[in-house]
Amino acid sequence: MEFALGGARVLVDCGLFQGSRSLEALNREDFAFDPKKIDAVILTHAHIDHSGLLPRLVAQGFEGRIWCTAATADLLRPMLADAGRIQEADTERRNRRRDRAGEEPFEPLYTEADALAAWGQAHAVELNDWFEPAEGFRARLWNAGHILGSASVEIEAGGTRVVCSGDLGPDNKSFHPDPEAPSGIDHLICESTYGDRQREQTTIEARRQLLAAEIRGALARGGNLVIPTFALERTQELLLDIAWLVREKALPSVPVFIDSPLAREATRVFASHAEGLEDIDGTSVFQNPAFRFVESVAESIRLNAVSGAVIMAASGMCEAGRIRHHLMHNLHRRESTVLFVGYQAQGSLGRVILEGAQRVRISGQDVMVRAQIRRIDSYSAHADQTELADWIAARAPVSGTVFLDHGEAGAVEALRKLAAQRLPGTNVTTPEIGELYALPPAAPARRLKTGRMDIREALGRDWQNSYADFVTGLKRELARIDDQRQREAAIRAMRKVLDEYTAHRDARRERHRQ
Repeated sequence: MEFALGGARVLVDCGLFQGSRSLEALNREDFAFDPKKIDAVILTHAHIDHSGLLPRLVAQGFEGRIWCTAATADLLRPMLADAGRIQEADTERRNRRRDRAGEEPFEPLYTEADALAAWGQAHAVELNDWFEPAEGFRARLWNAGHILGSASVEIEAGGTRVVCSGDLGPDNKSFHPDPEAPSGIDHLICESTYGDRQREQTTIEARRQLLAAEIRGALARGGNLVIPTFALERTQELLLDIAWLVREKALPSVPVFIDSPLAREATRVFASHAEGLEDIDGTSVFQNPAFRFVESVAESIRLNAVSGAVIMAASGMCEAGRIRHHLMHNLHRRESTVLFVGYQAQGSLGRVILEGAQRVRISGQDVMVRAQIRRIDSYSAHADQTELADWIAARAPVSGTVFLDHGEAGAVEALRKLAAQRLPGTNVTTPEIGELYALPPAAPARRLKTGRMDIREALGRDWQNSYADFVTGLKRELARIDDQRQREAAIRAMRKVLDEYTAHRDARRERHRQ
């Protein structure tokens, strides 16, 4: 989000689009502003969907400070460096694929060097302390209870007071107290990730028992328990709970492989901030002898021969990183289990698996899904619908407008209806990406520019998801046709559709040239 007053420009967050390939393609588009004219960035937390475009912003000329908490600054270095390495490695892998032979090579969105340059501009500030990010602006950060270092942002400029939620944590969250923020504001911008979902309220102890049951069940099947996990916070919560369960003899000392260099680095940051965390008894919780941090790619590959272990790997939505390798080697095994413990965006591989796909396509290969697919919702780092509505209501009175963003369409709309009930008479709106608003004090926001309607088509599942569904089952469906001639006829019919489309497209282009 960009905030402007006179000639001053401040961004709140600068994150990567995550989800379908069509949505991720938006990361390569030009910024809607000139990076050289941005005076400062206020970063709510280190998750890549909030910080992941900072390296590109800096590479294109942003020279100001990135204001954030000290813990976020500490996490930002490994998070951004890892994102840069992934950009480079994934680009190299895609360029090597046989189905891309002869095509123009991809370029990485940014490099590890770009990422480290961005981290060098981070500037730590304490929670609740006022600071001045740009001329005419003052701001302060409030605990958001989402992940280590996460914050909501309060901004005052031109007589207007705005609060941006960032991502909000739920009740009974490990490590962090409940979210806080001021009330009696002009405008509120709130996330809506779980705006249509109410989780069954649970305690940390009950969550641990659920995890113990899943681990025991997976081990009884004789295979591995593969957990796609976010390297930041979710991995540390799981390690905290497994260490507790082993200590209380609720679980045997099962080997736990943490196959994520980023998770290792993030865990070190957690240990360095242990004194300020709840539910933790010193740093030794992360040093359990059952925990084995996997360093090299060769060590990761050796896990192919392992059975009866817990393997935790990033990314949490299965879109990149080492988790894809482990899924390729475990999804087809009936004795294996895949346990999802985090949010899966529409169009992501994790969402496709969770929704019951029988085959998936990973790195150009078709993989059967025979493993047990399981899910625990109580590890979410996001507030659910009731918690979001309660947080919004606690900001009252909101004299201007409540904006709801950062969620799928159904979630945003469900929360909009509930927020309107909880704050009767308050303007509640759901802006499109690219919309521009004037934010006057003590009055509803005025829309100055409409948003980009074309982006709607990139949200959720896209044509590449449909292509993967189609191509992974195509060979099997053709094999079911007993007669060779009919099989050939089916292939010709599919080819004819594509040829007709190509001819129609070429004819249309020729008419436009004339």
